[in-house]
Amino acid sequence: MTADGVHHARACVLTAAVIHVPRDPFAEGAGALEAWDDGAVAVAADGRIDDVGDASRVRSRHPDRPVVDRRGAIVLPGFVDAHIHYPQVGVIGAFGLPLLRWLDERTFPFEARFLDLAFAEREARTFLRLLAANGTTSALVFGAHVASAMEAFFTAAEVSGLRVASGLVVADHGMPAALCTTHERAYAEAATLAERWHARGRLRYAVSPRFAVTCGDGVLAACGALARERPELLVTSHLNESRAEIATVRAAFPGDRDYLAVYERHGLVGPHRVFAHDVHPSDDELERLAAAGAAVAHCPTSNAFLGSGAFPYARHRRAGVRVALGSDVGAGTSPALLHEALQAYLTQAGLGPEGEPLTTAHLLWLLTRAGADAIGLGDEVGDLRPGRAADLVLIEPPPGSALAAVLEHAEGPDAVLGACLALAREGAVAETWVQGAVVHRRSDVGIVA
Repeated sequence: MTADGVHHARACVLTAAVIHVPRDPFAEGAGALEAWDDGAVAVAADGRIDDVGDASRVRSRHPDRPVVDRRGAIVLPGFVDAHIHYPQVGVIGAFGLPLLRWLDERTFPFEARFLDLAFAEREARTFLRLLAANGTTSALVFGAHVASAMEAFFTAAEVSGLRVASGLVVADHGMPAALCTTHERAYAEAATLAERWHARGRLRYAVSPRFAVTCGDGVLAACGALARERPELLVTSHLNESRAEIATVRAAFPGDRDYLAVYERHGLVGPHRVFAHDVHPSDDELERLAAAGAAVAHCPTSNAFLGSGAFPYARHRRAGVRVALGSDVGAGTSPALLHEALQAYLTQAGLGPEGEPLTTAHLLWLLTRAGADAIGLGDEVGDLRPGRAADLVLIEPPPGSALAAVLEHAEGPDAVLGACLALAREGAVAETWVQGAVVHRRSDVGIVA
C-alpha cells in the first residue's frame, strides 16, 4: 500500500508451487485439482491473471516481466469466508454456553459496545487485518446493529483492499434495547448505507436481518422490500442453527410451516442469499433452498463450540444445495479458514456413513470457489485461471515449525494440501494478494523481485 492508501498491482511472474481447483471436485473427482510443483502465475498490470502453469513455460511467454521468486512457498487462490461477524472478535473463546445463552450473556452485550464510534473504528481495523493475515481475500461479513459502526466498517474495508460484502444488522426485540430498531428505521438506514457503499470499489451491500428469533414481521418486511427494490444486493441471515432456536421461531411464527418459510414469505430466499449453519433442516427445506438457488454457509467450529450439532453435508449435496465455508467468528474459534476446513473434514469423518467424505480437493474448493459462487463472485475469483483477478495466498512455513517439517516429506499436491490444512494457520500466511496487490505481508518476509 502506498502513501495514498491504495494497493497497487504490478505486472510480474510469481514463481512457487501452485495449486488450485478450477472445477467442482464433487462432480469431477480428484481430476478437478490442478497443481505445479515448480509453477508460476503471470499477473498483468491490471491485477488479473493472464497465465498459469509450469514456471519455465510461463516465464518464457512473459520474458519482459519481473520475476517474484517465491520458490519454497505454496500459492493458493484467496480464501472466501461466507459467514463471519465483524463485531464478535472480542468474544472468541467464550466456553460452555449453547447458542441462545451465548448470545444473551456474551455476544449481545459486547455488540452493544459498537455504539461507541471510536471503539467500532478500532475493531473494524483489527477485524480486517485479521482477515488478510489469515489469507481471506473475500468475505460476506455479518455487520453491526449500529449505522455509524457500519460507516466505520465500510470506510476501513475500502482502505483494506479486500473484497467485502456487509450490511447493517437489524432486529426489533430479544436484544439490548440500544441494538433494536423499528421497521421504518431499519429500512431507511440500510437503504442509505446501500446507496453509499454498494458497488463502490470492491465493496457490496448485504441486507442482514439478524434471524427470525429477534426479527418480527415488520423488520423482515423492511428487509424484503429493500431486497426487492435493489435485487443486486446480497441477503444473509441465520437458519436452523440449533434445536432451541428452531423451537423459538416456531412459537413466534405459528402460521409458517418451518423456519425457512419465515424468510420465504418476505422474499428473502433466492440466488446470492446465504444462510448460515442449517444444521437441522427438514428435507422439504433443503428442496426449497436448492430450487431457489440459495446457499448455506457451513460453520463447523461454531457448530461444535456451541454444541449446535453436526452439519448434514451429504443431505445438502443430495438435495443440490450449494455449500460454502464460514468461520463464524466469534462462535467460530478462529478467522483462519484453513482451520475451518480441517474442522469440516473432522466433522464429516466423525459422522461415519452419514457423513460426506471430504478430500483435500473438496476442502480447497470449499475454501475458494464454492464461497465465491455463493456470494456472487464466481466469475471474478475462486481459482487461478487466466482472466481471474489475482487474489492469492502464499503459504510459507515459519522456519522450524511443524508445517515446515511435514512439508519436507510431502510428495504431490494432495500431501502438500493435507499438510497445509492440518498445520497452516495465521503464522504460515506469508502474503495475501488482492487484484495483484499485496494487502498483507508477514513481518519476516522480505520483498523479493
